[in-house]
Amino acid sequence: MPKRGYHHGNLRQALVDAALALIEEKGPTGFTLSEAAKQAGVTPAAVYRHFAGREDLIAEAARQGYEIFADLMEYAFDKGQPSALASFEATGRAYLAFARKYPGHYISMFESGISVNHSPELAMVSSRAMGVLEKAASKLTENMPEDKRPPSRMVSAHIWAMSHGVVELFGRGSPGQKSPFPPEELLESGIGIYLRGLGLIKADS
Repeated sequence: MPKRGYHHGNLRQALVDAALALIEEKGPTGFTLSEAAKQAGVTPAAVYRHFAGREDLIAEAARQGYEIFADLMEYAFDKGQPSALASFEATGRAYLAFARKYPGHYISMFESGISVNHSPELAMVSSRAMGVLEKAASKLTENMPEDKRPPSRMVSAHIWAMSHGVVELFGRGSPGQKSPFPPEELLESGIGIYLRGLGLIKADS
């Protein structure tokens, strides 16, 4: 009786899911394609029908992560309206929430060394995520005098950097790093100090 070929309902996604689990366990460079294939229940040769190599596999995990991330950011922005300040703060908190809930995706996106320009699809979805934060920054600063108004891209980049720093140092259990304050409080107070410096909220708020 001839041997039947392997059939998988969605092998491509099964490989991404396997990679995400391995990334959480071993990091983005700590696993091989053979390990991903084994975890997905296929031969290593089957991987190459969908991905050129490990970098392509991680890039797809990152792309899917950015899709989730952008959706969360948009939801946070919409939920905070009609207050521009609430929307802006909500998008910052969404960053921390995403990193906690989707660690494999987060690592693929920000710690794997994969460029957002790895593919047009990855570049487009990463721009969508950043665009939400820029929109929030633009809404928040629109009533500032034009000669004192910082570029919305600069404001969003500052908050992105602050959010990323809180996540990396205190939000994901980095070895040896322990804050006396919850990450949410660190991020909220940091955003508050930043916005007071711009004159966007009162000093006693």
